[in-house]
Amino acid sequence: MSIVHSDGLGQFQHDNATPHTSRVATKWLQKHSSGFRHFHWPPKSPEMNIIEDIRDALLHAVENRSPPPRTPMDLWTVLKDEWCELPPRYLQTLVESMPHRVAALLCVGCPTRY
Repeated sequence: MSIVHSDGLGQFQHDNATPHTSRVATKWLQKHSSGFRHFHWPPKSPEMNIIEDIRDALLHAVENRSPPPRTPMDLWTVLKDEWCELPPRYLQTLVESMPHRVAALLCVGCPTRY
């Protein structure tokens, strides 16, 4: 965190999925979180996470490949190629959508489909 956000303004965020809230993960976070702020994310709200949108875009691109990837290495290559093809504006739009996503969640007070 100190390398990426040397200004001290970075925040750590996770989606509170079950693996992220295990005793081991929680203990590690408590031990290491003194050096950064922790953004408290609503439990199990993947629809709020722009990573889900990116994953869906990549999955759609892979599914539309002809021929489809046949080996794990083929899949890795296709994913890297498709990642490079994502328009920067698409990624920027997802980032800019966060205030609206958070506002929608706060309005209903529980996980919502954005």
